[in-house]
Amino acid sequence: MFVIREAEWLAPQVRWLVVDAPRIAARHRPGHFVILRVVEDGERIPLTVARSDSQEGTITLVVQVVGATTDRLCRLEAGEAIANIAGPLGRPTQIENFGHVVLVGGGVGTAVIYPQALGLKACGNRITAVIGGRSKPYVILEEELGRTCDAVLPCTDDGSHGYHGFVTGKLQELIADTANPVHAVLTAGPVPMMRAVANVTRGPGIHTIASLNPIMVDGTGMCGGCRVQVGGKMMFACVHGPEFDAHQVNFDELSDRLTAYRDQEKVAWDHFREQADPGHICKLAVLQ
Repeated sequence: MFVIREAEWLAPQVRWLVVDAPRIAARHRPGHFVILRVVEDGERIPLTVARSDSQEGTITLVVQVVGATTDRLCRLEAGEAIANIAGPLGRPTQIENFGHVVLVGGGVGTAVIYPQALGLKACGNRITAVIGGRSKPYVILEEELGRTCDAVLPCTDDGSHGYHGFVTGKLQELIADTANPVHAVLTAGPVPMMRAVANVTRGPGIHTIASLNPIMVDGTGMCGGCRVQVGGKMMFACVHGPEFDAHQVNFDELSDRLTAYRDQEKVAWDHFREQADPGHICKLAVLQ
């Protein structure tokens, strides 16, 4: 069992969980993820490790409520426990001195770029973080990124905070500033956003890495659920990724794969909410 030390809401339906996991914390590097089960007979889901503390023996997970399992997970409070967590999994982020690196995060994808910012800054890079959400409450980790990055540029669809528009608009502005050239871009978030980022950087030929989020089950490449096409080759995100050259990713196939079990997920979530404690339902409703 993995005991939760801290649990708080970062944004509507987005939960911050600090969990006791000393062996994972000791080996975690930026880009790694874990696969967990909330209960012993539950679904296995992949989650990014937003932060780790090897001395405290903790990892931090940022979780968005999108289905039955994440709903169950986000209802847990400090002192309660998660049944199983396996990790760290995947290949860590390529950390080197690129020069000026722009990190582009959308929604909970910002949790992916947060540890990347720490690692890349320690390697001497200049870091600009472009983070987006539909409105101000959905922009997360701005303050935390501000402690590491040279600049943090929030973007909102409705203009309620920072730049009024998509993260790609702000990214285009940064690329157009020839006095401060962009040498590399790392992006994580919704598939349409990562595809759009890749399209923006493809023309100028800027090295661009996307952290992919396909369906995963075992995390060892055995189930094949996370297969993606990269450069025309079939790859497994759990063992070959989750980070790939964004200009080589087949985003159309990735989008299709993510919707493969949508109907079944809805049935499971509806069933879970029917059985859930009404008090928790009220609490979630207030945050929506």
